[in-house]
Order: sequence, then C-alpha cells, then structure tokens
Amino acid sequence: MNPNRIEPTIAQQNGLMYQIRQKYGIVADSDSYKLSHAPQYPRDADGMVSYFEARGGSRDKIMNYGVELITQEYLLQRLTHEQVTNMIAWATEHMNGNMVPDLEIALRAVVDELDGKLPIRIRNAPEGKMIPIGNVLMTIETTIPDKRFFSLVSYFETKLVRVWSPMTVGTTSYYVRQDILRALEQSDDNPEAEINFRFHDFGSRGVGGMEVAAFAGSAHLVSFMGSDTQVAIMANEFAYGDRMTGYSIPASEHSTTTTHGREGEIQLVTQMFDAYAKPGALFATVIDSYDAIGFIRNITPLFKERLESSGATWILRPDSGDAIKTPVQIIIELDKIFGSEENSKGFKVLNNVRVIQGDGITPDQVPDIFAEVIAAGFSASNLAIGMGGGLLQKNNRDSHKFALKCSAIRINGVWKDVFKDPSVYDENWNKVETKSFKASKRGRLELIRNPDTNEYKTVRVEELSQYVNWEPVLETVYEDGYMVRRTPFSEIRQNAGTIV
Repeated sequence: MNPNRIEPTIAQQNGLMYQIRQKYGIVADSDSYKLSHAPQYPRDADGMVSYFEARGGSRDKIMNYGVELITQEYLLQRLTHEQVTNMIAWATEHMNGNMVPDLEIALRAVVDELDGKLPIRIRNAPEGKMIPIGNVLMTIETTIPDKRFFSLVSYFETKLVRVWSPMTVGTTSYYVRQDILRALEQSDDNPEAEINFRFHDFGSRGVGGMEVAAFAGSAHLVSFMGSDTQVAIMANEFAYGDRMTGYSIPASEHSTTTTHGREGEIQLVTQMFDAYAKPGALFATVIDSYDAIGFIRNITPLFKERLESSGATWILRPDSGDAIKTPVQIIIELDKIFGSEENSKGFKVLNNVRVIQGDGITPDQVPDIFAEVIAAGFSASNLAIGMGGGLLQKNNRDSHKFALKCSAIRINGVWKDVFKDPSVYDENWNKVETKSFKASKRGRLELIRNPDTNEYKTVRVEELSQYVNWEPVLETVYEDGYMVRRTPFSEIRQNAGTIV
C-alpha cells in the first residue's frame, strides 16, 4: 500500500460540482459581476421579464430543445441559510469587499418566506419544435411583485443561456436527418426504416465535461437513435422518463486492433466473430489502423463464408482519408467481395456488410457524401456516418447568435419597455441606418402560431387580441421552485417530426 495515498472524502467521491452545489447552492453558478447588479436597477422596480432567442446563423430555423433539461439540472434545489451565508462570504471576498447587501437580502427572503424556492416562472415553446430564427423561445419572469426578488431573473441568466448548446446540436442533427432522408428516398426501398440509425454520436470524449455530453448528446437523440454518449441516454431517462432513447453496437477501436500488431488483424477479427457474429446481430470493425483498402481486399474475404452463415451484419469503419471519397471506395471494394442486390429503385444494396464513416465529417459535407454513394450506383442505406466533437462541441453560442435579454421592467406598478439598440458604423466610422443584429426586442412578449399556415410570430402581450386565429405557444414549465411540465421524449420527437 502506498503510504502517501490520500483517501477521498465522501464529498470528494461525489465530485467537485457536487461540493459546490452543496456548499453554495443554486446561486453559486452565475457570472461574478451579477453579484453587484441589484443596486443598479431603478429603485422602485419590482418586476422583470427577459426572453431568449436565436438571432441568426446558417439555418433559418432552430430546434427549441433543452430548457426542461437545464431547469431540472439547475433550479430545483432548495436554498438554505447555510448556503446563503457561504455564498455571501465568498462573494464578499471575491468582489474585493465591495459586495452589496441587496443580494443577501433577496436570498435570505427566499429562504425565510419561500422555503428556499425561487419566485421565478419560465415559459418555453414546446420542446422539439422547429422555430424560425428571430423569435422568442423562452421567457423568464418573477412571480411575486417585490423589490427584493425581481433582479433574480437576470441573476440566473448564466445557467439558462447554456441551453444554446443542446439547441445548436439538436438543430444540426435535425438538418442532417433531412439531408440523409432525401438520399434514402431517392435510393432506398424503405427510407423510414433506415433513417434512425444513419447518423451516430461519437462525441462524448470531444466535449468539456459530462454535463455537456449529456445535454448536447440528448439533443442529437431527438432526430436519431444511434449514440455512444451513454450519459445522454441516461439523462433522457431521468429528465423525461423515457428509457433507451439511443443504442449502440459492439465495435472495435484502434487499441483493440493495434495491440495485436500489424500481423494480428486477422486474430482481432476472429475474436470479434467469436463474440458477436450471431443471427440478426450487428458489429463494427475499424479498418484503418494500417491499411483500410488492404483490409477489405485481403482480410474480409477470409470471413465471407462465416459471415454469410452467421446471419449477422458486419460494419466496416474507415476513419482515415477523404471523408467524401473514402467511404464510397470502401463500398465499391466490398461489393467486389460480398456482392449486392439491386433494389426496386435500381440501386445496389450490399450483402451482409455495411460501412460507417466516423471521422472528419462536417454537417455541410453530408449531402455530398451521400450524393457520391448514389452516383456510384449504391443505395444510401449502405452507409452510416458518425461525428464526434464536431457534432457536440464544434459550435458556440454565436453559431446561432443566442442571447437572453431583459425586455420589460415594472416600476410603480407600470410596465416599461427595456431594449438595446446599438448604433452601426461603416468602415469610415460614419453612422448608418442599418439595424444591428444585437438590437433586442422590447416589452412583454408572446410567441404565437397560426395553425393553418404553421407560421410563427413574436408579438407583445398587448397585441394578442389582434391575432384572432393564432394560438399562444409558450407554456409554463417551471414556477416557484417546481417543474410544472415535463414533456415525454417521445412527444418531443413527435414535435420535431422525426422518430415516431
């Protein structure tokens, strides 16, 4: 036994974030400068409303997804006096002694008068719906008219804005699904039976932590059922109550191949066949540890008869080379060995084998990859694709210009518009009339939908009476410390029009 070994405490065994939440509670996770904001607002204000939107980006619609996840993760813990004391002591030191008392007064009142439950309401568009860019997706407001509480709306902005990540990933996977589905509709006999496993999430190791993997990976599962991000599937079970929203299959990695050495790939494949080659089973082998084309030409023929008699499907994964051309060439090489059958649309479908390209793919390449497969005379059903960090992490809040902004404040019982409208200057620093994309909406807002045209529009609450045939869209999902709506994941998929 190592005499220098330090046994972890119970708290340490539960992790760093657990320790922070236990000691400081739900108020720990905010931007530091928000600790100083309470005395900066109008002195007679007692209510605030903020809204969240995607202001731009490469897509014309955004998938509204993740508010219920974020809320359940961050806002259900009850605040205690001990946590407030710890937080205020820490903040006072952190802010160089300039910590103001207003925040402490508000937090003590939450504990004493509200049993530690936040006096906040969150209204959200239905999870899974594709909403046109530039519309309100979520609002957050105080539920009690009180000068002490109203600024908590802004204080919790930091947590809620993180919903940009699952929304961005959900949007990416949705549009990738549309691209692949079009290819399948052109070249496959049963597109709907094939689509759900055509795009696989390999991104868990490529993100900044388990929380990101869970939230962003969960969003991918709205449109597809293939994922190696285990915590995303687990998160869906805890947050939405739906078990096994994603699946994977036995597969090799480079370490399981290269530990056998260059001459040992046949042994690796033999062991995989021994373990997995059963009727109806699928298993995948990475083939580029040394020579992907050589693997197809020299090794796969040795297992042809065994594969055909096993009733299994063998998936070959070339991770190197050109992301568009390599998988097509692998399909062509496999056809020479295993043969194929022509479907009713005139495209070849490989016998007993398939291909997955899981490296180096970007979302904009997807149509080109499948176009190359079809151009070579093969059905799109022969190929699946996967993405790792490029799916879950290669994006940021500005990918769709997400922002949460205050839009109204109540002073002496009267609501007042709040907005920003930055000036725009040309290259010679002459002011121009162009509207900045950072200009924010004003007033208390509602998202409405025309059921006849499926058109969405963001309007002020005072304007609702003008839209007789439209229906309000935002629903309360959190209020006064409780979740009041938890959408089943199956319903989210129906809202997105993806997996039925």
